[in-house]
Amino acid sequence: MRKIPTLFVRDPANMGRVTREVTPGCEWVLAGEGFATRKWDGTNVRVTMKDGALVNFEKRRNPTREEKAQGAEPGYVETSSHDPSDKHIITAAASTDFSAWPDGEWPCEALGPKIQGGTDSDTPRLVEFSIPAWARICEHPDVPRDFDGLSEFLGSTPWEGIVWHHPDGRMTKIKRRDFGHPWPARARRGLTG
Repeated sequence: MRKIPTLFVRDPANMGRVTREVTPGCEWVLAGEGFATRKWDGTNVRVTMKDGALVNFEKRRNPTREEKAQGAEPGYVETSSHDPSDKHIITAAASTDFSAWPDGEWPCEALGPKIQGGTDSDTPRLVEFSIPAWARICEHPDVPRDFDGLSEFLGSTPWEGIVWHHPDGRMTKIKRRDFGHPWPARARRGLTG
């Protein structure tokens, strides 16, 4: 699994911020191509569906520094009901209605009150972001595509960020923290949803 690139190039003097320079290969966003969806703050997981049933459930594993230095990309590993660290993402999967999910492997975000501090959901659930038809239903056409507009937009919403989806499958993202806006927004602003 390849990481989704950030829309703007990181500032070498402060890697927590971005510059106004567009990341090579992400110019399509500023050209008006693709569509925007909300970026959720949870734990990245992957479900495998077959005949309307969940047949495999995995969590994302980031490579170590040494593995990254050798070019390793993030991947997925099996979850286990015996691993206490998997308890809350397993609860999120068990609370999700998979009856309409198509067959295949689908990366998604596990949300809930015990996942990432419950910043994006008070109830355990999986939010699917990679099924093309479903992502399009979640489109937010009012999201700006320029540096200043995005900074203002993200500074005024309780969202962690934005993910753009290109019709050919490419994606790119931007987070509120990339512009220096605090996260989680709810805790700092008293927002509830």
